[in-house]
Amino acid sequence: MDKETKQGIMGNYRLHDKDSGSTEIQVAVLTERVKELTNHMAGHSHDFGAQRGLLKLVGHRRRLLSYLSREDIGRYNKLISRLGLRK
Repeated sequence: MDKETKQGIMGNYRLHDKDSGSTEIQVAVLTERVKELTNHMAGHSHDFGAQRGLLKLVGHRRRLLSYLSREDIGRYNKLISRLGLRK
């Protein structure tokens, strides 16, 4: 992921002007990386290093979403609907 893409994601999901690491931003960046690795895995099914990295990213994103659902269910629901992650 290049710097411009990451800055764009951060701009879309930040909570205030100086926000650079909130849970929403972290989940959105991880979601973009998961999409990129998923596309890579479609063409390179035997790239087991990438597969391991993908599973680690999905697990990290799952833990962040679990934390957010415990802390603020409203922000959690808003985020998953914006990202289209679940039901």
